[in-house]
Amino acid sequence: MCAYSQPPSLEEWQPKTKVGKLVKEGKIVSIDEIFEQNLRISEPEIIDYLLPDLQHEVIDIGIVQKQTDAGERTRFKAVVVVGNMNGYVGIGAGKARQLRFAIQKALLNAKLNIIPVKRGCGSWECRCGEPHSVPFVVRGKSGSVEVILKPAPKGTGLVIGDTGKKVLKYAGIKDIWSFTRGKTRTTYNFAMAVFNALKMTYKTITPEDWLRG
Repeated sequence: MCAYSQPPSLEEWQPKTKVGKLVKEGKIVSIDEIFEQNLRISEPEIIDYLLPDLQHEVIDIGIVQKQTDAGERTRFKAVVVVGNMNGYVGIGAGKARQLRFAIQKALLNAKLNIIPVKRGCGSWECRCGEPHSVPFVVRGKSGSVEVILKPAPKGTGLVIGDTGKKVLKYAGIKDIWSFTRGKTRTTYNFAMAVFNALKMTYKTITPEDWLRG
């Protein structure tokens, strides 16, 4: 695990999108505003400025080989998870001839894929009211892998495979019950299935959301 390097200064960054310009001008000061207004994040610098406490970890490195007219072409593939351990997480993959460039591409991609994660205490055994688990059961799928995340009482820990633990940790989830099926040894699909399940915590509208609105 390691922290991001410092983002470029406002003077150095020249935003190319409307959202980027609003961030640079100080008209958007919170990442929550972007998701509440359903705006698209197309520049990683937006995340650098609005979520400066992000951390990342490389969760998988592989070699991809492709046969071309010039012979066999070999590239590295990296999968990276990013998060602030407090309700935001992203996953990205990148390919390049050099490993460090593959990681860099995956990191940038993960920033652009950042999502908010709704946390809570949905376990009937706990009901502490603290955001340590998911608020309700959610499902996610990627490739052959399907994951079901269930609320767990405080102190349970992350009852899921190592790849899933990393994604949940960076999202700020501390306790979970899970059910998985499919080829979970495929790291990317496993990570994306967990990611897609977490995405449903934000997309699902609950009675509490109606009252809040």
